[in-house]
Amino acid sequence: MYAANHWGGSLEITEDHEDQNRRNKNTEETDRASLYNLQSQHSGALDETQQSWLLNPEDASRKKNKNRYVDLGCIVVKRKTLKWTVVVILVAFVVIGLPIIIAKSLPKHKSRAPPPDQYTEALHKALLFFNAQKSGKLPKNNGIKWRGDSGLQDGSDVADVKGGLVGGYYDAGDNTKFNFPMSFAMTMLSWSVIEYEHKYKSIKEYDHTRELIKWGTDYLLRTFNSSASTIDHIYGQVGGSQNGSTTPDDHTCWERPEDMDYKRPTQRITAGADLAGEMTAALAAASIVFRDDSAYSKKLVQGAATLWKFARDSGKRTTYSKNNLFIEPYYNSTGYYDEYIWGSSWMYYATGNSSYLWLATNPGLPRHAKALTDNPSQRVLSWDNKSPAAMLLLTRLRLFLNPGFPYEDLLRSYHNATSLTMCSYLQTYKTFNWTQGGLIDLSRGQAQNLQYVVNAVFLASLYADYLETANLPGWYCNTAFIPLNTLRDFATSQMDYILGKNPMKMSYVVGHGDKFPRHVHHRGASIPNNKVKYSCKGGFSWLSSGKPNPNNITGAMVGGPDRFDKYRDVRSNYSYTEPTLAGNAGLVAALVSLTATAGDGIDKNSIFTSIPPMFASAPPPPPPWKP
Repeated sequence: MYAANHWGGSLEITEDHEDQNRRNKNTEETDRASLYNLQSQHSGALDETQQSWLLNPEDASRKKNKNRYVDLGCIVVKRKTLKWTVVVILVAFVVIGLPIIIAKSLPKHKSRAPPPDQYTEALHKALLFFNAQKSGKLPKNNGIKWRGDSGLQDGSDVADVKGGLVGGYYDAGDNTKFNFPMSFAMTMLSWSVIEYEHKYKSIKEYDHTRELIKWGTDYLLRTFNSSASTIDHIYGQVGGSQNGSTTPDDHTCWERPEDMDYKRPTQRITAGADLAGEMTAALAAASIVFRDDSAYSKKLVQGAATLWKFARDSGKRTTYSKNNLFIEPYYNSTGYYDEYIWGSSWMYYATGNSSYLWLATNPGLPRHAKALTDNPSQRVLSWDNKSPAAMLLLTRLRLFLNPGFPYEDLLRSYHNATSLTMCSYLQTYKTFNWTQGGLIDLSRGQAQNLQYVVNAVFLASLYADYLETANLPGWYCNTAFIPLNTLRDFATSQMDYILGKNPMKMSYVVGHGDKFPRHVHHRGASIPNNKVKYSCKGGFSWLSSGKPNPNNITGAMVGGPDRFDKYRDVRSNYSYTEPTLAGNAGLVAALVSLTATAGDGIDKNSIFTSIPPMFASAPPPPPPWKP
């Protein structure tokens, strides 16, 4: 121990161990205030802890124990707060984070999509009918087990077509390939894809339907010189028959397409504005469907332009079926001016060339076509009468692009005529007769009524979608305002009738529902695929058989009931039991317009892709003024 030495230096005082312990004990028992006085004499100022003892000993002790801090660099927090924060984070991780991690690590199972409505289910099947009607070398994924390659010698009797006229579609229950109704069928399929592309994609039928269209358009391109700018003939038909013929052919023989062993003559058409006009529409519409394939789309447009030049040739302005005994009894055309409106409309949409729109709105065309007359027959869309569809197609242009002068007068007339067509479909106005079971009689008591009904369903459903997209709640029939729901109710009621809601309690689409036609008038479906080749006359035993078809031709819509709601499921009675290519195209279009499984509405803009702006764009604003 050291002590002050007043004589200079330090004075060392040595104490024994016992004295030191006693001194330490006394120091511990000394009052803190005394200790303060003692230490202050030696060391001067007090530290903060010592000052706190003097001011408030109890608070200082509590503060020392509780208010402990942790410096995190950017912030200083209480140790207790930090501890509880860490605890809360750990608990949250266990309660919330851990289950999420576990859920993410488990195998994923897609949630079930909502069940398809009956229109979607029927649509899947209706498309299969086209697979069953294919002619030519079939792809491996065609999907119809009882069908095989056929018609591989078609067109072998013509010298100017490389590879012959192989491919295309058989028209109905026979084995004939008619260009006229086949082209109409392809136009209708393309139109439905253009308007409802999103629906086809949603139900996974987009690629399938495009493949069906291409199968048809590829064939149509073979039936004329599509690489030339000018042609003088079209091969408009392969196969067929003449009334009263005893020569083996498509009507005097009952054979599967795969077993045909008779000659199939080709019809060379040297004049026919209607056939060329419908083929133009088919290729032009398909060019819009395949706009993502620029090479093929361009090829289709080029072929359409060649056909259109043929159709507009003044020396070829006659009906293609006139005086042709292989065509006239079956698909006789009553005129070509409706095809002029129809074909020029599709060419305008495909190319954007305003000369086509000028022609489509030329007053002479609807006058000659009698499209604007108040005649119920003009309200019925069919393979022969395109006026109702052409006017609706141009009404679309007026609703969404409104080109104005010089097209407005005719576009307004087409719009008014379209509105009257929709009015004629409503039972209130008694334009057409109706069966007691609720089916509109568009065939005026004749056979095969359903093919006209499905076309009306498509037009009505599409027009309702047009108006809704244009923010119009309805339209007028004279002075009565008709809401869109009334038109939609017409469309669904007719389709529901076809699918089974009828007095016969049966579906008229093969394979849909529990009760449907089992004796379809169809050669391929009625003869078993048992590797037995039946002769021309030997096959008729299957026509007259009372047994159901050994092969269901799934998706085929038959001719339908009579005006008394009666249906005879007899194979030989083709007016009831025969399906057609054109009729099924209308069925597909109607079904896709109605299905709600894939959403609602139309694709408003895709059809206008090739059309340039109607009006000059506004000039840019002037630069800001500077003083």
